[in-house]
Amino acid sequence: MNGLLTIVLLLIANVFMTFAWYGHLKLQQMKLIGADTPVYLIILLSWGLALVEYCFMVPANRMGFIGNGGSFTLMQLKVIQEVITLLVFTLFSLLIFKGEALHWNHFAAFVCLIMAVYFVFMK
Repeated sequence: MNGLLTIVLLLIANVFMTFAWYGHLKLQQMKLIGADTPVYLIILLSWGLALVEYCFMVPANRMGFIGNGGSFTLMQLKVIQEVITLLVFTLFSLLIFKGEALHWNHFAAFVCLIMAVYFVFMK
């Protein structure tokens, strides 16, 4: 149960992280903010979202870490987080930025990440 909760928290954190890093680009596309919007305002908006991300990411890592009674080693936590990041970003780019397309090399990269998960969990 601890491992599943860790993954759910990492998933939620990564949704906020993706919006913090790339959401302003969609807002600009939608003409809700202009290209002339000062970058410090965009940074403040992103920091606000990143704060929410940290509220999920930090507890996920603390609870999931084997040193705190969790299910995962530090390396496993990082690889899980990277795979979740790529999955969330892929969905974000396909659903929010409709025009982005997946190509064969993207699928090849996904296979490499799946292999990374396999290797990091290998005993």
